[in-house]
Amino acid sequence: MLMRNYRFPGRYGPEWGSGGIFGLKYHNGMLYFTLAFEAEAHFIDLGCGEEKVYDFTLLGDAPTSGGDTYNAVETVDEFIYFGGWVHAPAVYREEGRILFHNKYSHVHVYDTENDSIRLLWKDSIHHETDWAGEVSDILYDPYGDRLLLAREDGHANLGVYALDRRTGKAEALIHEPAPKGTTVHDAAFFGVGNNFTGGLREFRALDLVGGGWETFKPGGSADGRPYIRPELGAMASAYNRAFAFVRGGVLAGNPLMGEEFRFFRLFDFYTFYAPFRVNAINVGGGILTAFNAHHDAVYRPDSRDAGIEWAATNTVVGPSVLVYVAPPMVRIVGAFGARVTSIEKAGGRLLVATNTAPNTGATEATPFDTGNRDIVVLDERIIQERPPAVSFSLPLALPSAAKGLGAGTFGGIPLDGYREPRMVLHLSGDNRLTVYEYDLSLPAGEAVAERFDVRAGKNILELDSFSGIVSFELEKGDMKGKLRIELR
Repeated sequence: MLMRNYRFPGRYGPEWGSGGIFGLKYHNGMLYFTLAFEAEAHFIDLGCGEEKVYDFTLLGDAPTSGGDTYNAVETVDEFIYFGGWVHAPAVYREEGRILFHNKYSHVHVYDTENDSIRLLWKDSIHHETDWAGEVSDILYDPYGDRLLLAREDGHANLGVYALDRRTGKAEALIHEPAPKGTTVHDAAFFGVGNNFTGGLREFRALDLVGGGWETFKPGGSADGRPYIRPELGAMASAYNRAFAFVRGGVLAGNPLMGEEFRFFRLFDFYTFYAPFRVNAINVGGGILTAFNAHHDAVYRPDSRDAGIEWAATNTVVGPSVLVYVAPPMVRIVGAFGARVTSIEKAGGRLLVATNTAPNTGATEATPFDTGNRDIVVLDERIIQERPPAVSFSLPLALPSAAKGLGAGTFGGIPLDGYREPRMVLHLSGDNRLTVYEYDLSLPAGEAVAERFDVRAGKNILELDSFSGIVSFELEKGDMKGKLRIELR
C-alpha cells in the first residue's frame, strides 16, 4: 500500500468542478474508495496488491461520470456497501451544462470473499435539470438487518430510506431531507435540513427496536452567542452522544438520555469553511474529522447578489485542518490544502484523501474533473503529538456583515497543544473585543468572557493565557479591518 502512487490528476468525467476520493474503507483485507468524477470504484487487496476498478456500468452505458461525493459506505460481514450517484451515460453540453436524464442514485455491494460486485438498488427521475436524492450516508441497522440511507442532495425522493440488503427493496421512513446520520445506543440519529439553504434545523431519532421517531431541536451555543447556517457535513458517535459537525462548529448531545444538543463554535468565519464533503471516523475512542477550506464554490460572481455568494465560498481564511475530538479537548492534528474528502484507519496508519479544487455550480460544468487528488498516509500517532503550526486570516467585513443577521461571533479556535498562540488585529477604528473561553465538556459548560479595549491600527493579543477553545466578538462592525490568528 505504501509503495502505491495514489495521485489522480483530472481526467474525463463531466460534472460541476471537481469530485475527489470518497468512501475510503478498509475491510476484510480490502481497501475500497470511489474516484469522482471519473466514476471509478477501486478495490485493492492489500495482501497481494491486486487492484480491481469498476466503472458503474451496471447502472447504464458508458461513459459514466460522478460516483460519490459524501462518503456513503458501510460494511456488514464480508460485504462493502457503497452508494452515491452516477451519470450512466454522462451527457455534456458545451455551454457548461450537464444533462441529468441519466443520473441515478445507487447502492452497490462488493463481496470481499468472492471478488464480485452487484447492483443492489437504483433510483432516477430522468429529468433534464433535476435529480433524485443522492445517497449521502449508509448506516447498518443490526436489529432489523437492513441499511438506512440518508438522502438530502436532490429534488425528489429525499429523506431516510430503509433498504433490504438481500432483495434491494427500499422503503421511505421519513421524507424530509437528511444528509447524514449516526447510531447511538439503540437509536439512529439523522440531521434534517437542506445544506444549500439554511442547513440543519432539527434531529430525528429512530428507535431501532420499536421503530418510532422522535424530533429534537438543536440548542444554544456554549459561548452563549447566536450561530447561523449550520450546514451539516458529517456525523459520528462517542460517549453515548451524537456529534453533528456543521459549518461553524459541532452540535453534541443525546436528548434520549436527558442531554440536549449544544453548539460548540469551531472555525466559524462566516465563509463556507466547513466539515463538508468529508466523513468522521472513530480513532482511539475519540472522533477524527476535517474542516475544509474550499469544498464548494461559485466559480463566477453573480451580479444578482452583488457577488456575496462568490465571496463567501471563495474567501480562503486558512488551511483545511484535521481535528481530533476527545472531550473536553479538541485538537488540530493536521493541516492540508483546499480540502480533505475522506479519512480511514488501516494497520496503524491514517489514510487521508485530499483534493485541490472544489465542487462548483449548475452552469459551471466541465467535461473533465478540475482537481488533483491524492491519498496521504500518516502514522496514527499524530493524534498524540504536538499540533502543526497553523494560521488563519480573516477580513473583518465577514463577521461584521453577519451582525445584520443577528450573529457576528467568530472563531472557535482550539488552543490545546499550542504554546504561543496569538491574534493580530488591524482595525479601522477603536473598538472593544470580547474573548469567550470554553471547552467541549460533556455535558456542556458555560463560557467565560473577557473584554479588551482595542485601538485603530495594529493590536496584538497574546492568547497563551487562555485554554480550551476561544471565540471572539467585536462590539462594533469593522468593514475594513482584518485579523490574523497564529498558532505555534
